[in-house]
Amino acid sequence: MNILLFLIPVSLVLLLVAIWAFRWAVRKGQFENLDAAAIDILRDDSADQPPAAATPAGAMPKNESTRRPQGDRTDAD
Repeated sequence: MNILLFLIPVSLVLLLVAIWAFRWAVRKGQFENLDAAAIDILRDDSADQPPAAATPAGAMPKNESTRRPQGDRTDAD
């Protein structure tokens, strides 16, 4: 029974910490745009990189998706 004298104040302190954390998150704008994080994972990262023509001559492109597959070569290559 004596443990309740310890656990009740501890639970009240944890409740106050949780309320403070929630109010802090709301004030910092953590809940304003909930859809952006879900859509960011679906976006292609290569759209953010500069085009291949911007790389110096003879330099290999950093993005693997800009390379053509081996079977896609034509006679001009």
